[in-house]
Amino acid sequence: MAEIVRGGVAEKKVMLAIDESENSHYALVWALDNLKESLTKSPLVIFMAQPPTKSTYTFAASLGSARLYCPVSATPDFVTSVKDKQKKLTLALLEKAKEICASRGVNAETVTEVGHPTTAICDAVEKLNIKLLILGEHVLGKIERAFLGSVSSYCVQNAKCPVLVVKKP
Repeated sequence: MAEIVRGGVAEKKVMLAIDESENSHYALVWALDNLKESLTKSPLVIFMAQPPTKSTYTFAASLGSARLYCPVSATPDFVTSVKDKQKKLTLALLEKAKEICASRGVNAETVTEVGHPTTAICDAVEKLNIKLLILGEHVLGKIERAFLGSVSSYCVQNAKCPVLVVKKP
C-alpha cells in the first residue's frame, strides 16, 4: 500500500535507512526530534540492508609460513552461519531502532533486504513507494570516497524520491 488515506488526506511514506554506525543512530534521533509531527502522521519505514554473503574468503597464512594470501571456498555450513549471524544482527538493530521510535511516540515498521546498501535502499524506495528517504552521512576521506563511494551520494543521485542526508555536527 503506497499511501494511506486518513480523513481524505493521503499520507506519504517516509523511509529511514540505518546501519550499525553512530551516524545512522544520530540520523534516527535527529529525524524523531525534528520531524516528529510529520512522522506521527506518515508511515515510517526503518530499512536496513544485509550485505550479501561471499562464497569465498581470503585467509592469511600463519606468521611462520610464507606470506601467502589465497581465496578459499567457504563450506556451505560456514556460509549459512555467516548469513544467520548477519540476519540476527540486522533484526536486532532494526528492533532497537523500532523501540527508540516507540519511546518517542512514533510507530514504525521495519524492512530488510539482502544486497549492497546503495542498490538495496534505492530498490526499496521504488518497491515501497517511499516519498522521502532519510540517511545519515558517513564521514569518509577523499580517498575512501573515491574508492568506496558513498551510500548517501549514490542515493541522492539515484533514489526516486527526495533524500534528506543528516550530517552529525
